[in-house]
Amino acid sequence: MSLFKKTLASFGIGSAKVDSVLQQEVLHPGKKVNITIHVYGGSTAQEIDNIDLKLYCRYIKEVPANHDKDQHNANRMRRVPESYVLAKWSLPYAFTISPGETRDFEIELDVPWNTPVTIGDSKVWLETGLDIAMAKDPTDKDILTVRPDPLLDGIFTALEEQGLRIRQVECEEVDGFAMPFVQEFEFVPTTGPFHGRWRELEVVAYRTDDKLQMWFEIDRHREGAKGMLASLLGIGDLKRQMDIPLHTSAQEAGKRVIAYLDAHS
Repeated sequence: MSLFKKTLASFGIGSAKVDSVLQQEVLHPGKKVNITIHVYGGSTAQEIDNIDLKLYCRYIKEVPANHDKDQHNANRMRRVPESYVLAKWSLPYAFTISPGETRDFEIELDVPWNTPVTIGDSKVWLETGLDIAMAKDPTDKDILTVRPDPLLDGIFTALEEQGLRIRQVECEEVDGFAMPFVQEFEFVPTTGPFHGRWRELEVVAYRTDDKLQMWFEIDRHREGAKGMLASLLGIGDLKRQMDIPLHTSAQEAGKRVIAYLDAHS
């Protein structure tokens, strides 16, 4: 192999490539996903030191809006997106990929509980990278679809049956959890028993080893301040909270949430 081709490969031209293929179109928290990683050799043999696979999500963080220390705007904040690694996998050994060669790796990755559901502004993706010595590392990025687990799905179904429609979903920064954010669901009553009683309902759900924790904030008059529930959750200033044991059926969980909201609103 010529020195010229080796030099080009070191700059990522004609170097090895990576592609990850998910065997499931839809992911569910608490389940496994099967992934095939294809590594394609380039124009010269290359040492692959590692394959890195990471499951990411996006959340919104508030940071000071003013960087010039203007006292008149000292309390202004701006919302910026941050990335968080939900799960990761690494190849336990290095290998050499020859020109034109294809290497396939079959792996299973656990989709963690509390992986955000991908509706609204919530985003989850898989990023795969090759660690190539003395070369630009190629990457592959795949946007994923995540749906609720059966328990949460049963609760959302019950809310919809009562005339509540999801208007906004976003992952918001919050303190006091294993992850630096929670996913906040904003519902508006369009028909049913809560229409006319509420302006909107905000819901946060967080699963632990033995229960599903639920927090609710009901707005009757507010002008739609974003991230209200996450903000209150961060300072422990919430009044409406309930726990649902994991052995509860999806239908029963939905009934309990509706009864709780009716009694506490």
